[in-house]
Amino acid sequence: MTATTFGAAFAAAASAQPDSYFTVFSEVRPSRERLADIHAAGQRLGSRMIQAGIVPGDRIAVMLPNWREWLVCAVACAHAGAVILPVVTIYGAKELGFILRQSGARWLFTPNHWRGVDYAAVVAECGELPELERHVSLGATFDRMEGERAVLPAVTTAPDDLAMLVYTSGTTADPKGVKHSHRSLLAELAVQQATRGHVEHEVVLSPWPPGHVAGALSMLRFLVNAVPVVAMDQWDPAAAARLIEEHRVTSSSGTPFHLSGIIEAGDRDGRNLSSLVSYLVGAAPVPSALVERSIAQGIAGYHCYGPSEHPTVTSGTADDPLDKQLHTEGRVMAGSELRFVDDDGHDVPPGAEGEIATRGPELFVGYYDEALNAAAFLPGGWYRTGDIGRLDDDGYLLITDRKKDIIIRGGENISSKEVEELLLNLPQVAEVAVVAAKDERMGEVVHAVIVPRPGQALTLDAIRSHFAAAGIAKQKTPERLTLTEALPRNATGKILKHLLRDRVA
Repeated sequence: MTATTFGAAFAAAASAQPDSYFTVFSEVRPSRERLADIHAAGQRLGSRMIQAGIVPGDRIAVMLPNWREWLVCAVACAHAGAVILPVVTIYGAKELGFILRQSGARWLFTPNHWRGVDYAAVVAECGELPELERHVSLGATFDRMEGERAVLPAVTTAPDDLAMLVYTSGTTADPKGVKHSHRSLLAELAVQQATRGHVEHEVVLSPWPPGHVAGALSMLRFLVNAVPVVAMDQWDPAAAARLIEEHRVTSSSGTPFHLSGIIEAGDRDGRNLSSLVSYLVGAAPVPSALVERSIAQGIAGYHCYGPSEHPTVTSGTADDPLDKQLHTEGRVMAGSELRFVDDDGHDVPPGAEGEIATRGPELFVGYYDEALNAAAFLPGGWYRTGDIGRLDDDGYLLITDRKKDIIIRGGENISSKEVEELLLNLPQVAEVAVVAAKDERMGEVVHAVIVPRPGQALTLDAIRSHFAAAGIAKQKTPERLTLTEALPRNATGKILKHLLRDRVA
């Protein structure tokens, strides 16, 4: 019988394949551990949660890199019936405070110090957190909690219960809480496994931080499908190429930035990358030249499409024709559906471009802020993605534009509105518009187009200092700046950002 909840799925995988390994490449917390041992540690930590009063549905925030402790926390949440809330480790007090307050998270797990960040100080800067009862930093307390031997019976959960709450930045200034059930996430993992799990002796290299849905799914795939994973807590292309050679990695995924780094490092260092037969490229616009380079290396690099709300809507495969690998997002995944609609939600003619609406078993169950749901869904449960596209004659998806006003920097979604609001706090700024600028390394970067106040000067250094003082994640800081006398507008005064994108290009 197929498991229908995380707790049952984790237990089944640990029993069937106890010796599958999770390997962490890290300068701080390297590890290599069996699935069975990670599962047992999670059951012990989950028992401590139950003893401390955690009840089904409570949110447990996990602000950790892709270390083995993240997996332990995931198993513990399932054991206690709690909801895992992955949080991006680079978030500052503004983002973290909003997430903790809105979600009502009762516990928070973080490193003690990592990459120069004192996490106790970040939490202190968040201000009032009325629902947060415990902040557990990795160290003696965590070790004691997962080390106590007594294991209580697992709390019973149902397939449609909330299993994960993940926050994603989109078109609004504040992150949006995306709710996934056991059913939706297990369906996503099942379709991933059916599509990508055909390689014999599969080993996955994951560079994704688990605060994002892609990284969380890589971690959960180990727990549910027992697929051996080699995880990196910091990106180092030379180390990635070495790990592929050393562990005979068969598949990986990442942004164009990750794939190009692997290929360049492999060439430079003479690494044998022949085991890497497939590479799923997503989360940022993919240059055709990069896919061509990967294919020349014997790596089938293909695209996928999906937001946090519906993680994999379409995907290419290693067997797709070259032109499809180069220029499309693949075909619709089994069980998912696509529609293309106009601004009023009506279907456009076949073959015409329209906003992509999706439906399927992997679709999220709604936003934590329920006020966002009315605009997000069409009748019949269709999710409006905000992306524009069409199907070609062979059923492959082409993404042609984005309604969402976001910048995708190295896989990170950055709200232009949030950046604009922060820039308007500078006394030198009269008007501002933020757009995505193409970047060979990161895919896109933040480009600020600013109308300065009369007699005022402004530099990127001043902007960097302003953002640092505001406690904002570094990747949101503008990396390019254009000063102008006026912003282009239409007759109603709306800024014409498509003209700005053309101008900065």
